[in-house]
Amino acid sequence: MTANSFLSDLPLAGTLVGENYEGWSEDLRREFASHAFDAHVGSQLLSHNDRVRVWEIRLAPGERWHAHRHVLDYFWTAVNAGSSRQHTHDGTTRDVSYTAGETRHFHFGAGEYLLHDIENIGQTDLVFTTVEHLDSYNEPLPLDAA
Repeated sequence: MTANSFLSDLPLAGTLVGENYEGWSEDLRREFASHAFDAHVGSQLLSHNDRVRVWEIRLAPGERWHAHRHVLDYFWTAVNAGSSRQHTHDGTTRDVSYTAGETRHFHFGAGEYLLHDIENIGQTDLVFTTVEHLDSYNEPLPLDAA
């Protein structure tokens, strides 16, 4: 399965803002290369055990969380309503709106992944809880590999 066909199957949402790396700065491209295997899918690891990692992403207006790689099955829940801009490794940029309590689930087969960033383009803090399932098809990336 190619990355592009895989991304079209993911429950990504939002308005397509650009394709083919349109509007991507050289700094953003370098960040995606340097964080290509960054397992920090949130800004704070709240809890973990042998089954799950529970993360929080909390972004003030204008803040962004750097590129990071998802390889494990996971879900996120938006704690509050807000808006983001996301760049994904296939060169697309999307603007996404969230409602409080909105939840999305992701599943990854062997070798599949999602490499993306997230920027708060709204007027209020943007907060998510993300839960990764360590018993997924792919092995967890080490947290010290960033």
